[in-house]
Amino acid sequence: MSLETRSLAPTTEGLDEAARLLAAGALVAFPSETVYGLGGDARQDAACAAIYAAKGRPQFNPLIVHLADVAAVARYAVMDDRARALAAAFWPGPLTLVLPRREEAGLSPLVSAGMATVAVRVPAHPLTRRLLQTFGGPLAGPSANPSGRVSPTRAEHVLEGLAGRIAAVLDGGPCAVGVESTIVGLAEGAPQLLRPGGVPVEAIEAVLGQPLVAGGSAEAPTAPGQLSSHYAPGAAVRLGVTRPDAGEIWVGFGPDCAGADLSLSETGDLTEAAARLFHMLREADRLAGQGGRIAFAPVPDTGLGRAINDRLGRAAAPRP
Repeated sequence: MSLETRSLAPTTEGLDEAARLLAAGALVAFPSETVYGLGGDARQDAACAAIYAAKGRPQFNPLIVHLADVAAVARYAVMDDRARALAAAFWPGPLTLVLPRREEAGLSPLVSAGMATVAVRVPAHPLTRRLLQTFGGPLAGPSANPSGRVSPTRAEHVLEGLAGRIAAVLDGGPCAVGVESTIVGLAEGAPQLLRPGGVPVEAIEAVLGQPLVAGGSAEAPTAPGQLSSHYAPGAAVRLGVTRPDAGEIWVGFGPDCAGADLSLSETGDLTEAAARLFHMLREADRLAGQGGRIAFAPVPDTGLGRAINDRLGRAAAPRP
């Protein structure tokens, strides 16, 4: 059954209506500093199941739970000294921690995909923070797009993929960071990098005083964003291209890409490139057309560049 997907303004009335819909078990997309999330009450099994259904998301792929503050996180997950140090340094902000889940706290087991852990974060976007306070509970919130496709950084991107499948979109304008949160696993042993993202790995390692080890897998994901083919446009994607082939839509980076059709950042600014990444993927896909090809110029694999290259690598991976 198709729904009429409403667009809610970033006003008190819009927030009140979004909170009412969420409490009733409906799905509402919301902005964050990273990308738009598809929100549902993380305590309601039906709402969490509806998130998987609306996205076409495999139910073995866990969801991130968004919470208003560190005190709320501690009600749903077990925080050790490492988690508290990272929370003090980076929350509110684009960092997700995978922690042991408190069984008694009442989260739907669907958010954890059957595991004993839960992925949690405290978002920084002021509208999201107001929504969490108005709603008064935990919001499961994966990216608000069909599973495996390009993540949405504007309300219109959400409507392109999910109109008719969700109740509403809370329009907070373009997202500032543009790539999803960095995910760090602290449930057991050494801290693990489960997904690079909006907080550079180097900054996290500086707070912890130790390196992150690689964790998770596409076959048995312990956090979102680990599937091998993900963030994919319709067109084929080729990476590290300094001379595009005829017919390719070339997306440049830096000042040495004269003649590029589009650019992540003409000045080579990684922060600008991250903020524009998913919008450029969508625009390149539109220009390439059905059966087309997209070529991306090289991006340095440091700082935010690591997250950009991770997303581009998954966008270019063979499709299942």
